[in-house]
Amino acid sequence: MSPAKALEQSGIRKSAVLLVSLDPDLAAKILGEMDKEMLREVSVEIAKLEGVTREERDQVLEDFLRNTMQLDVTAQGGLPAARDLLSRVLDPAEAKKIVETIEAATRSTPFGFLRKADPQNLSTFLSDEHPQTVALILSYLPAHQAAEILQGLPQQRQIEVVRRVSQMEVTSPEVIAQVEGALEKRLSSLFAEDLRRAGGVKSVATILNLTDRSTERSILDSLEEEDPQMVDRIRKLMFVFEDIKRIDDHGIQIILKDIETGQLGLALKVADEELKDKFFRNMSKRAQDLLREEMEYLGPQRLSDVEAAQQGIVEVVRKYEDLGDIVIEGRGSSQIVV
Repeated sequence: MSPAKALEQSGIRKSAVLLVSLDPDLAAKILGEMDKEMLREVSVEIAKLEGVTREERDQVLEDFLRNTMQLDVTAQGGLPAARDLLSRVLDPAEAKKIVETIEAATRSTPFGFLRKADPQNLSTFLSDEHPQTVALILSYLPAHQAAEILQGLPQQRQIEVVRRVSQMEVTSPEVIAQVEGALEKRLSSLFAEDLRRAGGVKSVATILNLTDRSTERSILDSLEEEDPQMVDRIRKLMFVFEDIKRIDDHGIQIILKDIETGQLGLALKVADEELKDKFFRNMSKRAQDLLREEMEYLGPQRLSDVEAAQQGIVEVVRKYEDLGDIVIEGRGSSQIVV
């Protein structure tokens, strides 16, 4: 059974909860397999989603795996079953990403609930813990996350923790459970905030940014009939001015034909050097000189004016993307030939 088919049998809210729990690339791929009506209903639910508990998310993931594999996931061993599923529907790199998500959600390993926490926040929380406790926690986290947490600790504490990790042998399950329970209570407010942030228009925008343009248009056109204000909020959170870096040089040359020098100079006023260079290297020497002169003489500008200029350029980008004249990296257009 395909992931999209399994979602159709799971109900709209469960589908929304699952999609916001997955890696956005995978969520976008699943959305692309849905029919138009299912796309509309799920997108609306994601935008309105709130109050998702950790228990609900765990149950949704388990139900999804059971429906997809047509077997009892608990009887087959939880995470191994998830790995088997993902290896059949994803390439290895994507499978590895989502296995970590499922592992954290199902709490199959000690301290699994920490795997989605911000490393900087964890460094702050753990800075006053005993080095042995920190060493125990880091030894069960993914290496990249443990490294980020370690970097956030005071230097002397870093040395103490690394020493204890290197000397660590077998720790009793009772001790691990005790440390895990105490830590989870202390961090409950942090995770409650993370769960409250699940879903919403930002999640929709993130997912749709990774779908192909036709899927995006189909979803937004349908949603617009029901809630045009929500669609407007979603669109504002999708492709933004800084994302122009994802357009190749040929595409930049195309959009420059529709952008006035004054508008571009104002839009680039707060842009980083990488984005400025993206435009400059695709302009003639004379056009470069005119733009630099425009930027030099602008003086202080209201941020709202700068953002308006940037949004105008974004609209130019979207126009040419709709026409098929440009391709934005990561927008599901790898099969388009131009």
